[in-house]
Amino acid sequence: MNRRHFVRSGLVLLGIARLGDALAVTPECADEPTLSQTAGPFYTAGSPQRVSLMEPDLVGDRLLLSGRVLDRDCRPLGGALLDFWQADAEGVYDNRGYRLRGHQYSDERGEYRLETLVPGLYPGRTRHIHVVVAVTGQRPLITQLYFPDEPQNRRDWLYRPELLVTLKAGNDPLRAGFDFVLR
Repeated sequence: MNRRHFVRSGLVLLGIARLGDALAVTPECADEPTLSQTAGPFYTAGSPQRVSLMEPDLVGDRLLLSGRVLDRDCRPLGGALLDFWQADAEGVYDNRGYRLRGHQYSDERGEYRLETLVPGLYPGRTRHIHVVVAVTGQRPLITQLYFPDEPQNRRDWLYRPELLVTLKAGNDPLRAGFDFVLR
């Protein structure tokens, strides 16, 4: 290697090092997988497969919840089952049918998209959406998603800030996101 080649190599390496300083190191997907919580008393098996829980007579603020299902190395988990259920805008669960209940599967990029409404409050609980996330060969994740800036959050003994959805721009419908990280 001659002097000219050595100097050029050094400048290239210096440029790469500076570029590395400017770019953030890709973080781990999560230090911990998504926190599990109780399913609660209102789970009903056998929900219909659908990406929209909206029905013509439902009253309330519309919500579009989207995100991804990932492993701890941030790899997408396509084909993951996501089973959602929630109260209506008045805080009432349908315990006889499948109103505001449904399941879907993440796509090949691990993405999901749920059209629903903002759940209401009921005594002792803040606004939340229940979900089971399952992939073959793993124990299902059962958890609940919460909304930021809800006064009831601090009074709800099940509430955990790690399970807050992230609100996005747009409010008709309200848009929120949450990525599930599985073991």
